Amino acid sequence: MNAEPSIQSKLLDLAAVDAELTRIEHRRKVLPEEQEVQRLEAERTARKDAAVKVEILIDDLDRDIRKLEGEIDAVRKREDRDRGMLTSGSVGAKQLSELQHELTSLERRRKVLEDDEIDVLERREAAAADHAHAGANLDQAEQDLVDAERRRDDAVADLNVAQQRCESDRSALAGGFPADLLAAYDKQRASYGVGAALLQARRCGACRIELDRGEIARIAKTAPDVVLRCPECNSIMVRTKHSGL
Repeated sequence: MNAEPSIQSKLLDLAAVDAELTRIEHRRKVLPEEQEVQRLEAERTARKDAAVKVEILIDDLDRDIRKLEGEIDAVRKREDRDRGMLTSGSVGAKQLSELQHELTSLERRRKVLEDDEIDVLERREAAAADHAHAGANLDQAEQDLVDAERRRDDAVADLNVAQQRCESDRSALAGGFPADLLAAYDKQRASYGVGAALLQARRCGACRIELDRGEIARIAKTAPDVVLRCPECNSIMVRTKHSGL
């Protein structure tokens, strides 16, 4: 394949644009701002789960409180009934003794229930404080995520602008190459990652391998319009005044 040296040298400009496109694509895949968004999404989920867990605990405690209140109310009504019967004077000695015994048992039962209620109320108060704290943590996590998403979107927008600029530059450059030369360049870039590079100081700019003296001597004798390939990586080697030939 042959091409004017000036045309070959423009391959270096095209390679530079393609290298920038590759860097943009790599940065898009490992964008720190996106990684931060993912971290904060996981943190928000964890904090939301923590808040829901406390909400479930509060619901359970509220149910326990209602149950205890109902039991305490039932015991008090039974106590009131027994006291009413005791003071009515309408019961016999045997029933009077039974009522007094039952009333003692009811008072003891009510005291146990009231102690249990105090314990549950204290746990409910602590859970409410935990819920408020969990809610504040969740609000902060959501705000942090919003800020991170904004930074991520700004970074992606910058990458989009850079990519569009490079693609525009590439289109302008690609139009100046013979079809066969551009096809060879694109095929090599697709398989190796670099389509063309400068030959400098006996090294291929693509694979950075130093060529032996025999190969350099052969290249020096090759006509300037011949398109050369690196014997190691097969990339197009562009010769310029900086190649030292």
